[in-house]
Amino acid sequence: MPEVLDKKVSRRSFMKWSGVIGGSAALVGTAAHLGMPGTQSAAAAVDGAEGVDKTVWSACVVNCGSRCPLRLQVKDGTIVRVLPDNTGDDTLWNRQIRACVRGRNMRQRVYNPDRIKKPLKRVGAKRSDAEFEEISWEEALDLLAEKLRYTYDTYGPEAVYKQYGSGVWNAHVANSGGWARLFNLLGGHLNYYGNYSYLQISQCTRYFYGSPDEQISNSFEDAVENSKLLVLWGNNPLETRMSGGGMTYVATLAKQAGLRMIVVDPRYSDSASVLADDWIALRPGTDAALVAGMAHVMISENLQDQDFLDQYCVGFDEDHMPEGAPLNASYRSYIEGKGEDGIEKTPEWAAEITGVPADKIRRFARDVAQTKPVNIAQGWGPQRHANGENSANSVYLLAAMTGNVGIPGGGTGGREGYFWPYTSWIDDGVNPVETSISCYRWTDVIDHGPEMTALRDGVRGKDKLDVGIKFMLVYGSSMLSSQHGDINRTREILDDDTKCEFIVGMDNQLTSSMKMCDLVLPDTTTSERWDIIPSEYTGDIAYEIMAERAIDPLYESRPAIEVTMELAKRLGIGDEFSEGKETSEDWARWVQDKVRDEHPGMFPTFDELKDEGVFRYRTPEGTTVALRSFRDDPEANPLDTPSGKIEIYSTRLAELADTWEFPDPIPGDEITPIPAYVVTREGVEEARTNEKYPLQCIGHHFKGRTHSTYGNLTNLKEAHHQRVWINPADARERGIESDDIVYVYNDRGRISLPANVTPRIVPGVLSVPQGAWVDFDDDGVDHGGAVNMLTSLHPTPLAKGNGQHTNLVQVEKA
Repeated sequence: MPEVLDKKVSRRSFMKWSGVIGGSAALVGTAAHLGMPGTQSAAAAVDGAEGVDKTVWSACVVNCGSRCPLRLQVKDGTIVRVLPDNTGDDTLWNRQIRACVRGRNMRQRVYNPDRIKKPLKRVGAKRSDAEFEEISWEEALDLLAEKLRYTYDTYGPEAVYKQYGSGVWNAHVANSGGWARLFNLLGGHLNYYGNYSYLQISQCTRYFYGSPDEQISNSFEDAVENSKLLVLWGNNPLETRMSGGGMTYVATLAKQAGLRMIVVDPRYSDSASVLADDWIALRPGTDAALVAGMAHVMISENLQDQDFLDQYCVGFDEDHMPEGAPLNASYRSYIEGKGEDGIEKTPEWAAEITGVPADKIRRFARDVAQTKPVNIAQGWGPQRHANGENSANSVYLLAAMTGNVGIPGGGTGGREGYFWPYTSWIDDGVNPVETSISCYRWTDVIDHGPEMTALRDGVRGKDKLDVGIKFMLVYGSSMLSSQHGDINRTREILDDDTKCEFIVGMDNQLTSSMKMCDLVLPDTTTSERWDIIPSEYTGDIAYEIMAERAIDPLYESRPAIEVTMELAKRLGIGDEFSEGKETSEDWARWVQDKVRDEHPGMFPTFDELKDEGVFRYRTPEGTTVALRSFRDDPEANPLDTPSGKIEIYSTRLAELADTWEFPDPIPGDEITPIPAYVVTREGVEEARTNEKYPLQCIGHHFKGRTHSTYGNLTNLKEAHHQRVWINPADARERGIESDDIVYVYNDRGRISLPANVTPRIVPGVLSVPQGAWVDFDDDGVDHGGAVNMLTSLHPTPLAKGNGQHTNLVQVEKA
């Protein structure tokens, strides 16, 4: 832990020490760039194992939001030790990018018995039989080329689908592996919009702030400088972004500097236990009700920033409604009980729904309203509920009501801001197909694609689909049997190979999703190929990392980009695809040359980066303050909404509510023009009356995995146990004690795993760490403890997305 974390310093002296105050927009490089003593090669020579042949730079590239450099020490062609970053220092703007336990365990991933060693062809009667024979690369490529030609000739490009996945996320060469480039050159493929991380908030934001990009708020670095209060609303950086490249370091420094923090979460997460001055323990899916109760307090006590609402927003009160809106349709009317439901949204009303005592709601509302400025940073858990769009927009509303939008120390109510890196991905070309689906609807497209329409199913680019998915690529993805909802139903759909006729998977581990494929190709790990790795959600510093090929590819594994190049040759587009490049190193050099051309004099050469390992730089803006220009001059810098302002009442949402089709609606299938609380399927209200399944069940990220990646590593499984969190009151009622093996189940599936009896989760709620690998017994019980055995495929109303945190279950001792 950095030395500063043990010091008791004033916030002012802390900021001087860390270089926050008066920081320039100049580049922040490696130790060598900064003129600091020593170089990376010198540092590598004095730590780690002795007598190694070489120490090379690599990275952990899974989708945690960080990207962390690793130094791999190699002896006799074998990686013998993994070391962390040794560049930078302990200051805020040049912090070391120290990998967490996942990245530090990379050797166990590289040399895992689950490595796919040769191409595998399915021979089982059903995909779920997971029976394969080994074939040669020549056979595999010939088969793949044949299936692609057949699909394009028979069904057209909309029948080809590249599955969403994040197992190789943000490695610039490996990210697409050339697959999208190949498909685009062949005629295109069915698109998807959104992603499993933040699909709902990415779609609802356009109606509130005008653009999906505005879901990003002020940075944590800005909060360190300027905020008086940081509210982490369903936001858990100490577990979801826990590396040096993530937000753990910045959030911890902010706490040490005296920034007050409040966590809103059904779980007393690590972020709550380490950072929070207070914990608001609400029931899952009730965020919009909590905000409504807080809004009632602010309105009753005249604590809202009315000047901001009048100047920058439409739809808060009846005096500022868009033309044509119904009477008493404003948000204030909804809160005061003048709206359609006639219910006043008092703290007592909110307490009954959320489980947060009314007096605590009042104190929380006054604190947020009267403290200036406040950064309300919502994570992506709240929007992953059955009506997560309204939950997300309600937190935005809270930022607007308190006038915190567009100012230093405040924020939009979205996720903490960041500086997106300049480094480009490989050029995938242009997809000629304009049709797209929600990334969560692919199983429906396989099952009944031609029945799906724009108004009912969220199809974009045309009124309806003409064909289902017939050919699917699954690259670095575990959607087929881990990350997608309702695993049993998903496997049932995929077992019918008259629907999706061919599935090709490529990964370096034989995951449960790879076992659902017809052809499985062995990919390399990052240590067996070349790449340039950029940062992602790393605050106001960005960086790039050299990923050098440390060892030769193991077994018969090949880098995806070299596989797609060979496949392109077979399909007659080899020269157009490769443009003279032959290896992963050629493509990595192209990536670095491109960013150097786009930013002359800024970035190191490929060979310089190979020696230095990491190159840091920071935002020219100093710190990220979202919507600053809009706040400074709303007329000169209007938002991309019909009014040009923040739309608390959206006429576009009102139109969708009138025109979109919900032929068999269930609770929650409702679009509202304001961020109203909506009762949903399997929510808190149903839990109170459902005798069969009375417990809400959510999933949470935890330290042992990033989604499903690293889920098979023994060291991590021993250090971080897969256990279901259960409140002592619920456990006592069922005779359950910690470490008892329990069944958690509903009509969709059943899992078996140990119990963690703890007061760190609210009563009536279970939480299962998400991403576990399934392990079925003969009765179909999953002993791996995968939460998506319990989740639903039913889409959210607006984004048609993954409301995977809205589930009702029962639990009992095994």
